[in-house]
Amino acid sequence: MGMILDSSVLIAAERGRLRFANYCASLGDEELFITAITASELLHRVERATSQAIRTRRAAFVEALLTRFQVLEFDLDVARHHAPLWAMLATSGTLIGPHNLQIAAIALLHGFSVATLNVEEFRRVPSLPLADLQPFLIHEK
Repeated sequence: MGMILDSSVLIAAERGRLRFANYCASLGDEELFITAITASELLHRVERATSQAIRTRRAAFVEALLTRFQVLEFDLDVARHHAPLWAMLATSGTLIGPHNLQIAAIALLHGFSVATLNVEEFRRVPSLPLADLQPFLIHEK
């Protein structure tokens, strides 16, 4: 089985709010992935940086992630899973954000779980396994 890392997890790791190395170690041999959507969200954060120092730090972080993890695409097979999922959530009045919906479709197609701090949205997707990150969060005092 594999695990898709959502941008919320990676941003928390970058900000020092998640014991990311400990979390990854706790997964043993489980393979970790990111999606092209997540890569875009992270690259967008680089572009929106308010200073050159922040841009440089974020860019280095993102490029390290892109080197470390395989990036899963949104392709026609995913689109065929995405469309009925989108319709079902819209019809039931439980629609989630468009990027999260794409990530969920990719995870379901591959039989992967999702590691996210945005549990409220992702839990609306039936049969989508979610990771428990609570033990790895760093709470400010």
